[in-house]
Amino acid sequence: MKVAAVVLAAGSGTRFGGDKARAPLAGKPLWRWSFDALARHPRVDEVGLVVPAAALGDYRREAPEASFVVAGGTDRTASAKIGLDHTPPDCDVVLLHDAARPFPSEAVVDRVIDAALRSGAAAPGLPVTDTVKSLRDGAVRTVEREGLWTVQTPQGFRRGLLVRAYEALQGSATDDLAAAEALGCKPEIVPGNADNLKVTRPEDLEIARRLARSQPAIRTGLGYDVHRFSNDPDRCLVLGGVRFEGSPGLDGHSDADALMHAVTDALLGAASLGDIGQHFPNTDPRWRAEPSETFLARARELLKDSGWSVWNIDVALVAESPKVMPRSAEIRANLARILGIPADRVGLKATTNERLGAIGRGEGIACFAVATIGPIHGG
Repeated sequence: MKVAAVVLAAGSGTRFGGDKARAPLAGKPLWRWSFDALARHPRVDEVGLVVPAAALGDYRREAPEASFVVAGGTDRTASAKIGLDHTPPDCDVVLLHDAARPFPSEAVVDRVIDAALRSGAAAPGLPVTDTVKSLRDGAVRTVEREGLWTVQTPQGFRRGLLVRAYEALQGSATDDLAAAEALGCKPEIVPGNADNLKVTRPEDLEIARRLARSQPAIRTGLGYDVHRFSNDPDRCLVLGGVRFEGSPGLDGHSDADALMHAVTDALLGAASLGDIGQHFPNTDPRWRAEPSETFLARARELLKDSGWSVWNIDVALVAESPKVMPRSAEIRANLARILGIPADRVGLKATTNERLGAIGRGEGIACFAVATIGPIHGG
């Protein structure tokens, strides 16, 4: 059996007041929670994304593991059709999920898949427990709540049935089940989960943030960089933004600050944002002789945009020369300033390689860095 999931993130977010799918939630954008939950489900074989056309390039860079990332249509039904068209024709079940629902549990997804296989279409839902009133033309009327359910996503379908349902559909449907119902299908409603809320308004995001804070949200990244010494007598050695006059410089496209490069990679890795080579390729003339402070500052911005803050940095420099520790305070102060953290959250050690290997022979300098990050408060 093969299951394909489609995360629908192409909505305009009118009631939210902006692109809610990209709103930061505990260190990553809202859509990423939905995507990751489905991608790690043991029965889901692939996950695709339907996104706003204007942000297509951004999503493709941020979700390289997605089976597809395509631009959505004019409304939800159009976007669902586009997503369906990009699922494999041989898959048995298609799941359609709102990016604005960040917490679909594994159990809920299992129930939807099983019910879709049995009945052709299914969705999770919750029975209405509050008293429901109808207000029309100023008249208030109590609605019988017996048998009323609120429906969530993911909604699951046998792919062939959903294809036929959308081919027969005239106009738009309020949800995907409605298209199947119009075809004569009798969908199953399976027990949902109250935590599987939909973020529609800003206050909903605050509820989601409280739920997200109940989950572990500390990440660690490892960075490593090595540069050989340059033969250019005009190059000065730069480590952690500090110039070591009289020492041979390191060879590289930028200023070759191996220490800052390692810290930059540690931060990007902790937040799953790629690496320094992706953001600042050495084939780009813009970065020739560029101070590595530029790269580190940009890494901090990228983390902030994704809802992360820097908690701690620890660095180990490996070099036969020069002696780095006498200038440790300067280096730590530089890193702290750029990253916006106290200097006591920046650790620095320096050691030799005991004359072993290329570093031990004095051919270059290597650096390891570990970064610890956490969600921005309220993010």
